[in-house]
Amino acid sequence: MTNSRTLVLIPARMAATRLPGKPLLDIAGLPMIVHVLRRAEAAGIGRVAVATDGPEIAEAVRAHGGEVVMTRADHPSGSDRIFEALTNLDPEGRVETVINLQGDFPTISTDNIRAVLAPLTDRAVDIATLAAEIHTEEESTNPNVVKVIGSPLSAHRLRALYFTRATAPWGDGPRYHHIGLYAYRRPALQRFVSLPPSPLEQRERLEQLRALEAGMRIDVGLVDTVPRGVDTPADLETARQILNHS
Repeated sequence: MTNSRTLVLIPARMAATRLPGKPLLDIAGLPMIVHVLRRAEAAGIGRVAVATDGPEIAEAVRAHGGEVVMTRADHPSGSDRIFEALTNLDPEGRVETVINLQGDFPTISTDNIRAVLAPLTDRAVDIATLAAEIHTEEESTNPNVVKVIGSPLSAHRLRALYFTRATAPWGDGPRYHHIGLYAYRRPALQRFVSLPPSPLEQRERLEQLRALEAGMRIDVGLVDTVPRGVDTPADLETARQILNHS
């Protein structure tokens, strides 16, 4: 039985420079967005809906039994899109926790989706997210891999201090690959989207820095693996190989 106070939203849009029409690309006989939808539904933590401005995406999701909420086309970010979707789906304010699950994570595990809720058991936490330890130098130095710097709270949790594309922190010790999956308390999401883009957010091109610069608390659950996002043709082939043999 899913939690009626938790809503999982999957923002999806057709515009993608490297992979046009990305949400509808075929992987093992299903559109990519449907794979993500299935993973979210299987996690069993709350109502699941795809938030999109594309009628083609909406049609594909509905054809596979999924729920869709249509949103404006001019949102600057996925966070703005999910806030509009939240207010459309739940105008009465019953939902307390909103999960933002990227629509290009077709191989994400249901355990990872569930794990993002754990830091919110602490009432002081505004936003929860995930990370996994980095094990290769290539990953550590790659600017496309976002690193989270945080103070350890336990073996499985950090309090986020900063997010960066640089190789950080300096010195010996673990580094962590940030996973772009978020769980927001509803008031935190509302506050976040009301804030203007912050200086460090614009410099690093990392939206989550807006929350930290505004004094919001982000805690990070540590998991074992990073789900493979699909951003390039090579990523797409990898996802196809994984899901064709699953």
